[in-house]
Amino acid sequence: MERVGGAVERELGRFGPASGMAPVIEAWPLAVGPEIARNAWPARLARDGTLHIHTQDSIWAFELTTRAEEIRARLGKAAPSRMSFAPGPLPEPSLELFERARERPPEPTPEHVAKAESLTRGIRDEELRKVVAKAAAASLSRNDNDRSFC
Repeated sequence: MERVGGAVERELGRFGPASGMAPVIEAWPLAVGPEIARNAWPARLARDGTLHIHTQDSIWAFELTTRAEEIRARLGKAAPSRMSFAPGPLPEPSLELFERARERPPEPTPEHVAKAESLTRGIRDEELRKVVAKAAAASLSRNDNDRSFC
């Protein structure tokens, strides 16, 4: 079976700024998690670089507007310059996208790594300290992820 990502990207490329939608759509479920991805989905990329996101209802639009900067940070390289949330039609849920979002844990931020290193400074064995610091950073990242979007 042939993947359609390349064909979709070429087709979207015909529409100017909308060509930047492919990386956003690919990153979206992993960045926001399955709950938000079921209730909010990128709809279009405006000429000024604003990503317009359709939401299930105005409550989701309001909540996600307050978290726009956090979502932009989670989108990483795919992040648009600005985001706008409004109620609108959502695509049918894709189980494959949601399963991928559950498979890969979030990456620890530099803040998580720094906090983990400060928490493990008292461990004398260097190898053990590194392993515990890595686990602590992953745990801090997952807790932030769970608390923020679930």
